Formats: sequence, structure tokens, C-alpha cells
Amino acid sequence: MREQILNALDKNSKLSATDLAIMLGSTEEEITSIVKQMEDEAIICGYPTLINWDKVHCERVTALIEVKVTPQRGLGFDKIAERIYQFDEVQSVYLMSGGFDLTVIIEGRTMREVANFVSEKLAPMDAILSTATHFVLKKYKEHGLPLIQTKHDERMLIIP
Repeated sequence: MREQILNALDKNSKLSATDLAIMLGSTEEEITSIVKQMEDEAIICGYPTLINWDKVHCERVTALIEVKVTPQRGLGFDKIAERIYQFDEVQSVYLMSGGFDLTVIIEGRTMREVANFVSEKLAPMDAILSTATHFVLKKYKEHGLPLIQTKHDERMLIIP
């Protein structure tokens, strides 16, 4: 039941306990109890809203930054990742396999703001060996949901 609730909330965090109970054939009280337990266990960490900022005409730049670090003795990558995710600009931090250690996803108002973050805050950190910044040019799908709405031609095809 927990996984079904999580899958439903992952697609639509606005679902109420009543909606979930109907969808999953349960009671509202049982759903509320399970959700509360998952919040207490930090399984559910929040309820963010997916916004297509391109439609708001709000200038935003998203960048993915590949970061190579020197892990700290006894702490591995956790301490440096924690220092990085404390910055307001940082949206996500992931430990990676492959040619670099961390992926840092940030948002800024301009490319200059992102560049300043990398050069003034991220790169100077002691454990950082190198960074490579990639700017997102266009978002098509995020959090499993498409951001681009395709228009379907609903006219009837008539063949002579």
C-alpha cells in the first residue's frame, strides 16, 4: 500500500487522503496514518510543485555541474555534498558513478549568475578538484511529466 501511495503522490501531490482512499480501495483514516508515518520516517520529504517557468516568461537558467572532489577521510562524499546543497541556488546534488563524483543542479536568473556561483562559491571549496558546467537549453520532461503540450489535429480526415 505504501508504494501505491508514493506512486500516486509522485504523479500528483495534490491528491487528498479521500482521493487516495478511493483510488486504492482503502479508508481515509488508513491513508492518512500511512502518509503521516512516511512523513515521520522522512520517506516523504515534501510536496513540490512542477512549474513550467518558460510559460511564465520568468528568466531562469538551469545548469548541471559535474564536480570532481577529494572525499574526506571517514566521511566519504557526504560532508562535501552537504556543504554544497546548503546553497540556495542548488536544486539537487547526486553522487555519480563514472568520470566525476557529484552532479549539482542549480538555478539562477542568468548565465552570469550561474558562472558566479561556480567561480565564487563552488570551485573555491577545499575538496573540489574540478567542475564542468552544462546549461539546459530546453526542458521537455521533468519529474516524469511532459512540459511540452503537443497539439493534436482533431479535424476529420476525408479521403476522396
